[in-house]
Amino acid sequence: MDTDLALVIGLFVLCFSAPSIVSAISDGRAPRIAMVTLLIGGGLTLFALTQKPGGYRIDDIPGVVIKVIADFV
Repeated sequence: MDTDLALVIGLFVLCFSAPSIVSAISDGRAPRIAMVTLLIGGGLTLFALTQKPGGYRIDDIPGVVIKVIADFV
């Protein structure tokens, strides 16, 4: 898996897991599935950050997201 793709998928999964965690806690349920998605997103992001030589800077992320989306389109 390409590190750029892993980073983008990981960040999107992390963004979607946050509302799920808040929803589960506010309903009084245990956020089991939300925590699993949090671990998956964090794992993909950590994989991408450690496997790319030189790593990523914060200002690289928007360009990487656009590049990955442009590759699919």
